[in-house]
Amino acid sequence: MTTITTRTVEYPADGLTMLGHLALPAGTDRRPAVLLGPEGTGLSDVERRRADALAELGYVALAFDLHGGRYLGDPEEMLARCMPLLADPDRMRGIGHAALDVLRAEPRIDPDRIAAVGYGTGGAIALELGRDGVNLRAIGTVNGLTTGRPDEAARIRCPVWAGVGSEDPIMPPVQRDAFTAEMQAAGVDWRLVVYGGALHAFHHPPVDHTVRPGVGYHPQHAQRAWRDVVDLLAECLPVTEDLRA
Repeated sequence: MTTITTRTVEYPADGLTMLGHLALPAGTDRRPAVLLGPEGTGLSDVERRRADALAELGYVALAFDLHGGRYLGDPEEMLARCMPLLADPDRMRGIGHAALDVLRAEPRIDPDRIAAVGYGTGGAIALELGRDGVNLRAIGTVNGLTTGRPDEAARIRCPVWAGVGSEDPIMPPVQRDAFTAEMQAAGVDWRLVVYGGALHAFHHPPVDHTVRPGVGYHPQHAQRAWRDVVDLLAECLPVTEDLRA
């Protein structure tokens, strides 16, 4: 296993002081980078571990914050913050750009080789960065199939991979259809994987607090979705074997 280093990074966004988690591979050379967005509950050890796993694969990874260092385990509190956020593409883009600026300021990254991957609200933010014309090599979103400004999807300049559970009541078939129609009309290189039998947040290990109805962990599909994300990065943002040696 490659030795990695991690640190907390503090930065302003959305009127809050955000606390992101930056993971760096060993060495001093420039590497491709991944911006990693969390579910609506906010940054947790789940996303920190994912960032660390990406660093072990050779990427610089920043797991960004949504709520000023807080994790919103209360579903009502989470909804009260996230629903207005998800309805406001400019706010989502502001949060994404602030994190992207932090990532770009890291001297270890290759600024021309960045991908954005997110889950739920974090995935919606990754998509909004694409719609805002950000130069990304890939976008991956799990459960975050928002279509706030579909007329701007033509500004997406990279492949888009999306994953969703077939039984997700928060991202039902009508939402999936709107997303795929948007991507297709815009001429985006897109893929959608529907994981059979999976609920919303199927990728997230069980938590010790109340969750919304329709939310549940599916360990097999969680592993498959992670492999799909890694494959997307390997295709669009490869790290050569000599860099990982």
